[in-house]
Amino acid sequence: MKRFLILLGLFALNFQLSTLNSLFACTNLIVGKKASKDGSVIISYSQDDYGSFESLRVIPAADHPAGTMHPLYHYETANYLGEVPEVAHTYGIVGLMNEHQLTIHETTFGGREELTDTISGLIDYGSLMVLTLQRAKTARQAIDVMTKLTQEFGYESEGESFTIADPNEVWIMDMIGKGPGRKGTVWVAVRIPDDCISGHANQSRIHQFPLKDKENCLYAKDVISFAREKGYFSGKDAEFSFSDAYAPADFGALRYCEARVWSYFNKWAAEDMTPYLPYAMGDASGRVLPLYVKPKALLSVQDLKNMMRDHYEGTPLALTEDLGMGPWEMPYRPTPLSYEVDGKKYFNERPISTQQTACVYVSQMRSWLPAHIGGVVWFGNDDTNMVPLTPIYCCTTTAPECYAPTTADAFHFSTRSAYWVENWVSNMVYLRYNLLFPELQSVRDRLEADYNSLQDETESKAAAMGKEEAVKFLSAYSHRLCGAMMDEWNQLAQLIIVKYNDMAVKRTNDNGQYEKTPGGNPRPVLRPGYPEKFRQQIIKQTGTLYQVP
Repeated sequence: MKRFLILLGLFALNFQLSTLNSLFACTNLIVGKKASKDGSVIISYSQDDYGSFESLRVIPAADHPAGTMHPLYHYETANYLGEVPEVAHTYGIVGLMNEHQLTIHETTFGGREELTDTISGLIDYGSLMVLTLQRAKTARQAIDVMTKLTQEFGYESEGESFTIADPNEVWIMDMIGKGPGRKGTVWVAVRIPDDCISGHANQSRIHQFPLKDKENCLYAKDVISFAREKGYFSGKDAEFSFSDAYAPADFGALRYCEARVWSYFNKWAAEDMTPYLPYAMGDASGRVLPLYVKPKALLSVQDLKNMMRDHYEGTPLALTEDLGMGPWEMPYRPTPLSYEVDGKKYFNERPISTQQTACVYVSQMRSWLPAHIGGVVWFGNDDTNMVPLTPIYCCTTTAPECYAPTTADAFHFSTRSAYWVENWVSNMVYLRYNLLFPELQSVRDRLEADYNSLQDETESKAAAMGKEEAVKFLSAYSHRLCGAMMDEWNQLAQLIIVKYNDMAVKRTNDNGQYEKTPGGNPRPVLRPGYPEKFRQQIIKQTGTLYQVP
């Protein structure tokens, strides 16, 4: 018992499902089981928070004597908040998936500030997710647990959108508190149809909802009456919009948040998403994005990984069409999102893929397999575009060394830490993106292709074993792939500094070997200089200043 509490305390100190310095972090994308190629339920989550050092949480299942209390630590400060009674048995968790394949992801929408209860609210949304994963087996059970916990102990956080999924169903639940001194929350949960895709990205996306469809829509009994009491709504019940009442959209909520969902729909929806573009670009009078759409083709796990790498490519919001990309055509922008020039405010686009990502999950759940085989957390410790996602089965008993909370921390670099090595590589690549990214992409895609090709064979072997043996086998497999990925990424870091040192490029032959003189020294290096587009901009700005006479 003492060991478990120590593990739980260590987990709490490393579990920083933080809101943002600004509000516009985190993206969840959703694929229903009939919208996926193999029948998997697939959901994703990027934890986007500058300065957050993240590890992979692995909390073992445990039995607890009567009277045991569960300590609560604030997700952002790690300050002790209090405790709630523990249940007799808690389920094991890997990442944000439990041993029954129940998975909960989130994005913060904030909403009305006066509804945040930091005075008497005991449970923040990070603790709420963990408590629920330890206590529920299905998505519907999870909704019940989450709402009852906040009703009894109070809710400390801002407004949240939760993706709640099991191998058969996916729900989006929008939740917000009732303000200081009032326990409980107002909330609505809508089931995403099995043949549809959906997503949310820091803006409440549930508008009107079916009040009488209890099979596919659940909500707090006072979700409408409370809005009337607070003066947020005065129309007929059938006209009520949760989002409009509790999280009215402004320009930022649309351009920074809804635009990310629009980009996902634009790539995969069967219907034309062009009519929704004005709304995504910040026009609140535009056509509101639907909560979910049918896809034009079935999606794979790899398709969702790739979507998490999106920078609005091929759309009017693309980040590689102006000087903001810098000389090296980088599809990233430094924060803050907005800035001033000569007293006027401007902004940067905020795509799904962002350098501030601390970790990313693509969670795969399958109903036709035993839970210990069917649940896979595809995990990476940096921006999805810049890392391979390694498969970690939900039965894994300990975190792989590279993702473990004891390997490193926010203040100490380690070549054994995925967080630090992956950030090391990324930060070299950002600054010379168009030259270095192909090196990273080649290794990333090769590794993910290997993982994908091994999955069926690995799971077939596990299925032929007893559960205990299969758990050991899949845990060892997960650890082995993570260790091999770390070897590759350390080698990639070394290749980049050796091959691309001093803004030059060492020559290589067709086999990738460095070209050498007969005496063994490097051949004269290549000096590519600025890309042509940037050279033209220099001349446009400086005229004949640098022209050779």
